Amino acid sequence: MLIRQAGSTVHYPRNHIIFAAGDLADRIFLIESGYVKIYRLSADGRRVTVGSIRSPGELMGLAETLLGTERTCFAGAITDVSLVIVRKNKFEELLAVQPVLGIKVAKLLGARMREAEAIIHEMVCWQAPGRLALMLLKMGERCGRESASGIKIGLQLTHEELANMVGTSRQTVTSLLNTFKQEKSIAYEGREIKILDPDKLAKWIM
Repeated sequence: MLIRQAGSTVHYPRNHIIFAAGDLADRIFLIESGYVKIYRLSADGRRVTVGSIRSPGELMGLAETLLGTERTCFAGAITDVSLVIVRKNKFEELLAVQPVLGIKVAKLLGARMREAEAIIHEMVCWQAPGRLALMLLKMGERCGRESASGIKIGLQLTHEELANMVGTSRQTVTSLLNTFKQEKSIAYEGREIKILDPDKLAKWIM
């Protein structure tokens, strides 16, 4: 891939902050392995997730880099990650000589805009149980491993992290997860969640 040839590969451990709000947006990132969350800090210091989890094969840091502005969000490694970093000037050179890459970037930014609109809709229209159920189902699709007994989400997320992703309190998430567990929608394997019954979980989305 051209992006890999134009950049350099770096490795970061879980919980490392890859970029922070206020940083100059002078590079883009291609995730080779691992998962990253995009979040902002609320006035009381909570980490509020503002996008879905970024997965292997995805680009991040695009919009602000192309605009040449400061970062408005943080990117934090959920797992150990490997990234290809490409400087802004090098990436713009690629866009100039590779129209197909430009089309892919435009489509990606369009998809991210629709994703942001969907998140706003969910926050306004759905209650916390529906938002948490949908988040678990999305994570199952993006980073789950299927087995005979269910879909294992390969991320060890704390209740606090899940709460930040769905805009509610840690206590509410703990209570809801216990409810999902009691109805056998989910189960725990160590610190990882396994989705046992996606259809039953989907009934909470309303």
